[in-house]
Formats: sequence, C-alpha cells, structure tokens
Amino acid sequence: MLAADTRAGEPYPLKRILVLGGYGGFGARLSRRLAGDGFEVLVAGRNLEAAKALAARLPHAIALQADRNSDISAILGEHRPFLLIDAAGPFQQSDDRVPRACIKAGVHYIDLADARDFVGAIGSLDEQAKTAGVTVISGASSVPALSGAVVADLARDIEEVRSIEMSISASNRATAGASVASAILSYVGKPVRLWRGRRWQEATGWHMLKRETYAVAGHRPLRRLVALADVPDHDLLVDSTAGRPSVTFRAGPEFAFQTLALWLLSWPVVWGWLASPRRISRFLLLLQRLTAWFGTTRSAVTIEIKGIEQGAIKARRWTLIAENGDGVEIPTLPAQLLARALRDDRLLPGARHAGGLLSLEDFRSLFRDLAITEETTEAPYTPLYQRVMGPAFEHLSEPVLAMHAVFGDGGARGEAVVTCGRSPLARLVAKIFGFPAAGKHALHVSFEENNGIEEWTRDFSGQRFLSHLSEENGRLVERFGPFRFAFDLPIRGNGLSMEMRHWSLLRVPLPLFLAPQSTALEWAEDDRFQFDVPIALPFIGLVVHYRGWLQPIE
Repeated sequence: MLAADTRAGEPYPLKRILVLGGYGGFGARLSRRLAGDGFEVLVAGRNLEAAKALAARLPHAIALQADRNSDISAILGEHRPFLLIDAAGPFQQSDDRVPRACIKAGVHYIDLADARDFVGAIGSLDEQAKTAGVTVISGASSVPALSGAVVADLARDIEEVRSIEMSISASNRATAGASVASAILSYVGKPVRLWRGRRWQEATGWHMLKRETYAVAGHRPLRRLVALADVPDHDLLVDSTAGRPSVTFRAGPEFAFQTLALWLLSWPVVWGWLASPRRISRFLLLLQRLTAWFGTTRSAVTIEIKGIEQGAIKARRWTLIAENGDGVEIPTLPAQLLARALRDDRLLPGARHAGGLLSLEDFRSLFRDLAITEETTEAPYTPLYQRVMGPAFEHLSEPVLAMHAVFGDGGARGEAVVTCGRSPLARLVAKIFGFPAAGKHALHVSFEENNGIEEWTRDFSGQRFLSHLSEENGRLVERFGPFRFAFDLPIRGNGLSMEMRHWSLLRVPLPLFLAPQSTALEWAEDDRFQFDVPIALPFIGLVVHYRGWLQPIE
C-alpha cells in the first residue's frame, strides 16, 4: 500500500507505528496525527475495547492489547512495526525494558517521557542501538524536545547564558490521565536537584511558588500560580548550554487553589509523615474531571533566558498561548516530527534524548494548524548596583564590579572569619536573623536576580542566611524578613561602602538612633573581592562581624 508524501511529492511505502497508550489523553491525539500523516497505526494498550473504539475511527488503524510493563517482544515479532512510540507512562521509576525490546527486534523507538532519570539514562543504550541500526529517542514531548528547541533559538549569539526559567500552565479542561497525575505526585515534597549559584543544590518539589504572567501582544494575558517540577532539562540544559546556566522549570494547573492544594500536600512528605502521595493520584484525577468545565480552554508556556551578548546584558523571553484546548496537542508534536524524520531516513542510529534534535521552525510548521500564538521579546538590563550608583559604578575595581554585575544567576566562593557578640541579647538577635556562628568558614554566596531584585544566599560552612536587595528612591534597600534597611553606596578607595540612611519594620519607619550600627566595606585586594561587615545594636553592642574574600565561580 502506498500513501502520498505531500512534502516530497512522491509516494512512499505505508509504514507501521505501534503506539503504546495509543488511546490515552496524549496517545489518542498522537495516533490521530500519525494516521493523518499516512502511517498505519497500531493503537495499543491494556484496555483493548478502548483501543478498538479509537482504531475504528482512524484510517489504516488496528487495535492491540499490550502492557508496557510486560514483555512486548512477541507483539513486536508478530506485527513488525517500523517504529514504536511509548505514550503510556508514567516514566518515573520506570525501567528500560521497552526500548531494549525494540533494539532486540530492530524496531525504532520514541517515547513521550518527561521523567528526569529515565530520559537522562537513555544514552546508556547508545552502543546497542547503533549496533542494531536502531534509533532510540527519549523525551519527545514538551520537555526536553520543545524546550530544547526554544532555548537554542533564544540563545543564538549569546556567549554566556546565566539562567533559564521555564514554566507551563495547562487549561483546566485539558485531558489529564492517571499517568500525568502520578508523574506530578512522584516529586511533590521530594528533593529536586538544581544547578543554582554555580553549584548543585537541593530544592523541594512543588515548592518555589511563583505567580507567572504569560503575555503575547494582541491577546489577553494569563496569570497563573506555578511551582517547581522535576524534569530532564534540570540536567540536560545545564550541560548543553554555553555558560552552564541555572535551570528552573515550574508547572501548574489553571486554578491557584489546585497548585496550593498540592503545595499543602507536599508538607507531610517533607516532614516524613507520608512516603509519597502517588497513591491518591486517582482521587486527584477524579477531582480534576469533576471541575474540568469550570476553567478555560487556554494553556501557556514561557521560557526566558538571561545572558551576555558582546558585553551587553540581555533577557530574551518566548511565550506561547494556546486557545480552544489546543495546548494539549503540544506534547505530541515532537513525536510526530521525529516519526516523519525517521520515515525520511533523517535520523542516525543510536540512543539519545530529544533535546536539540528539533528546531523551533520545525514546531512552527505544526503550530500553523492550531490555535497557537507565540512571541519572542528581548530587553536590556542594568544591574542593581549600577542603577543605584549611576556613573560612579564604572569606577569600581574589576573584582568589585564582577561581584555586583548580578543578572539571572551566579555564585562565588571564598573564606570568612566571623566574630559574634557574647551578650544574651546579641546571641538572640543573631539567631533570629540566622547569622553564622563564630569561627573561620568556607563561604559560598548564591546570587539570583528576578525582575531587578537580587536574592543573596550566604552559606557559611553549611549555615545559611539570605537577604533581598532592591532599589527604592535611588538607594539600595536590603530586606531581612520584615526589616528593610536603605543604604547609600559612596565610592571608598577602589570599592564602596554601605552607609545606612533609614530603616523600617513592615515598611513602618523606625528611629535612626535605634538602627543597627553598620558600615559595610567592599574593596579589591590581590585580585579578590574583599568584604568587612560589622553589625552592632545600640544598648546591646556587637551582634556579628564577618570579613573575608570571595571570587566568582566560572
């Protein structure tokens, strides 16, 4: 049987693709797309009746009963598909029996996995796949396939990428299967390893809540609450992007109360009261279906990179808004594009993840048939200290300049010597603010900039405290919890000093004569950034005094 290759204008033999989970939320859409491309589709899964119902509505489709958690070698041997696409999931804590069976049978393999460990480990099958002449691709979904294509497009001409921030928010009416719910619950409240501050650190799944705005010119913006999700990009983009940037991926449903409910559910996991909430995935899925018609049909994706191009600091943001429920089509597009590429012999044998295999232009060829609008914007950025100091900023020595050219994400390491006050009140104040213990410490400082506000996390031999820095009325404002301290930044030698001008509690001004007595100094010596920060209080005396050096981590 022949089908027309509309791209080349010549006929090609009808090729057979087996789709595991081919009648599910994503699998059914993918099966329809593949049938529309002229493939013979084997709609497979554990529910034979559901497979038959879909196959009856598609051209050149056959229903099969198959379980991805069992040995599928017999099915591959009997039906001899050209390609198997695993759209079943969940892939968290899944093994590689399906791609191994495909390699053994000489069948190409693609999956829609977004599980960090599963996708990251697929390269271990590379030699076996090459020997068998088989192509094995994992992660043909929104991440890392689409995200990788977008980052590559945004990072063009950027010599050093400092940070990558991504988020996805799905329409409440999107069809969510049990595997999607199980995948999300697999990392709720669990440790998530992130590259931040130029080192690996641990965060908590479904924490780091953020109110995200998705805006495209000419369209009503979306504002959604999103939270930290664990995806392959947290490893893959760090290793593949110039500058080894920090990478943070967040996701969230349409309604904030849904995100907050999962956030609340995460705490029993954090405290060790609950091993995993995955057992309640069916209950959550039922609630989602019961409330499905209360939302909109709008989904959105945004990806922002911050970096340096020819000495200029820039932020580039790509935003996609999908209307009419078409957002749920997006995770299936990479598999469709890669199936076409395999059909046309445009992919070499071997096992690899899908990040970097497709371009944004490849996706745009499919976006045109969907209610999807996308936009890329670019904006320059001026670092916080430069905004406060104005032209004087350029007179700082290079080590001090480098420490305050914060944009996106950065980190520095060095040493510090800490002296602490001995009075009970001084110790109490130091404990409230989280100041470090006395002694000599290995010091690491993480810098994170978001919307012009910097978060500095200081790690003294494992003891951390943080503050937020911003600009108000031409002054630098440092916030510790409810306290805010405003400083002038005059030049002092080859560096600067921080001289307090007023302070407040919950933005209520406090008398200056009761303010902490602190004039922090920063300067360069031996090509290192040096600091000296004494903090004392009236009637109490010394609270803490830390001094030392730092060097940016390349």
